[in-house]
Amino acid sequence: MRTTVGIIGAGPAGLLLARLLHNAGIDSVVLETRDRAYVEQRQRAGILEQGSVDVLREAGVAARMDREGIPHDGIELRFDRRRHRVDFPALTGGRSVMVYAQTEVCKDLIALQLAAGGPLLFEAEALAVEGAESENPRVRFRHQGREDLLECDYVVGCDGSWGVARKAVPADVSQVFERTYPFGWLGILADVPPSHDELVYARHDRGFALLSMRSPTVTRAYLQVPADTDAADWGDEEIWDELDRRLETDDPSWTLKRGPVTAKSVTPMRSYVHEPMRHGRVFLAGDAAHIVPPTGAKGLNLAVGDVVTFARALVDLRETGSDARLDAYSETCLRRVWQAERFSYAMTTMLHRGPEATPFDDRIQLAQLDRITTARSAEADLAEGYTGFPLD
Repeated sequence: MRTTVGIIGAGPAGLLLARLLHNAGIDSVVLETRDRAYVEQRQRAGILEQGSVDVLREAGVAARMDREGIPHDGIELRFDRRRHRVDFPALTGGRSVMVYAQTEVCKDLIALQLAAGGPLLFEAEALAVEGAESENPRVRFRHQGREDLLECDYVVGCDGSWGVARKAVPADVSQVFERTYPFGWLGILADVPPSHDELVYARHDRGFALLSMRSPTVTRAYLQVPADTDAADWGDEEIWDELDRRLETDDPSWTLKRGPVTAKSVTPMRSYVHEPMRHGRVFLAGDAAHIVPPTGAKGLNLAVGDVVTFARALVDLRETGSDARLDAYSETCLRRVWQAERFSYAMTTMLHRGPEATPFDDRIQLAQLDRITTARSAEADLAEGYTGFPLD
C-alpha cells in the first residue's frame, strides 16, 4: 500500500487528522489495532475546548455535536463548604467549552471517514515504523492474518502511550519528563440527570470530587481514591454517600441526585511529555507524545492541537514549497503542551489532598482557591487555561 500520510491509531487524533487531510486534498491511510465497536465505546474525555469545537465545525463534522452537545459557560469551584462560579465568557472575551464525549466524536469521525474518506482499517495492528530518517518511511502492520507494508511520505503516530510510533525515535535523542501521582479517580456513569448544570470541582479534606455529565439524563462523577484502588471494592451507595460528603455546601438549595450506577472504573493520574515530538518523517501526536492528569480536561484537546498543527504545516508545504512549519512541528506543539501540563498540574495539586498532606498544605490549597474567588486576574488565568490555549 502507498499513501502520503500513514496514520497509526483511530482515536480522535488520528481520525480528525484523516478528515483534515481529506478536506485539504491529501490522501492518508488509518491503521487501528482494535475493532470498530471498541473504538466507538471506550470511555475517555468529555470536555471540548473552544478551539476544538471550532476545528470540528470547520472540518464539517460538528452537526451532531451542535445538536446534542451541551455548551458550558463556566464551572463551579467548591471548597470549605463554599460555592463559586467561574464565568468563562466574561473572563476570556467570549470563549466557552462543550460537553460532548470522546466516544461521540469518534463515532462522528468514523462514519464520515467510511462514507467519504481514505482507507480506515480496523484490526490492523501496527508492528513497527521503519525508515523514519528516509524520505519514504514505512509502517509494517498485520491485517486479516497477514503482514503488509504501508509506504508513506510521512507517518503520524496517534497510537497512544504504548504504541509503536514512539519507538521510531532513537533513545539517544529522546527525553522523557514524567510525574506519577499517588491517587487516581474512581469514576462512575449513572442513569440520573446531573445535579448541577455545569461541572463542579470540589476540594475537600477527604479528597477531591468532580460532578460532571454525559447528557441531560446521564451523570458522570469522580472521587479521588488511592492509586491501587479496585473499583469493585466500592459499593454504589458508598460512592453516592462519599460524593455527598465531599460536595457538601452551606447552600440548602443544592442536593445530590442519586440513581443507578451503570459503570465504574479507576483512572490513574500521570503527567508525561516525550521530546521531541518528531524524528525524521515520523511525527507523534496525542497520548503518543504527552499525557496529562484529567483534572484540567486537556488530553483530547491537546491531541486536536497536535494534528491541526501537522495538517496546517503540510498544507503550507504544498502551497509555498517551504517545510519550515513542518520542521517547527515539535517546538510549536510543545509550547502548547507545556502550558497544558502546567495548568493540569496546578489544578490537580490545588484540588487533590495527597496521602502525606499536612495542615500547611491544606491551608495553601485553600489560599489558592480563595485567591481565584477574590482576584479577577487569578480567576481569568483559570478560565483562559480551561477554555484552551491557542492552536498555533
